[in-house]
Amino acid sequence: VIGVVIGKTDVRSFPDRKNIGTERYTFNFTIRDSPTYFINVQSWGREEYIRSLSESFRVGDCVTIENPLIQSKEAEREEKFNPVTPSCYKLLLSENHSVVKTSSCYDTDTRLLSLLHLPVKDPQDYYSLGDIVANGQSLHGRVLNVLAAVMSVSK
Repeated sequence: VIGVVIGKTDVRSFPDRKNIGTERYTFNFTIRDSPTYFINVQSWGREEYIRSLSESFRVGDCVTIENPLIQSKEAEREEKFNPVTPSCYKLLLSENHSVVKTSSCYDTDTRLLSLLHLPVKDPQDYYSLGDIVANGQSLHGRVLNVLAAVMSVSK
């Protein structure tokens, strides 16, 4: 699978249920290879493997994923923490079988660069900050998609 990385989480750790006293590490990212299709990728493993993999690319890089495991996603559980994707599958990376290679999008396919700026949500499925301010009471308790722009960043 070749695509541009459009989102990425930080590395997290969890207690390993099989080996009490040890931790398993994970991080997720989302790749896109067309205007319509994008998929979440999940990786689990030892700290060294996960940190090294996470540091090997960033959002905007093109990646080639070889030998991922394809799994059905548990939509309700997984889409709480990852982008909602049009696929009913996710890719799972294995330290022993999968390989992720990075390359310049210019070397791979310049069309992939334009995918980086396309929204992943239907343009009719969001609220602006103005909508939220004006209708805040009626929106209380609902999960919303928000469209906003960062105006400034400071300490």
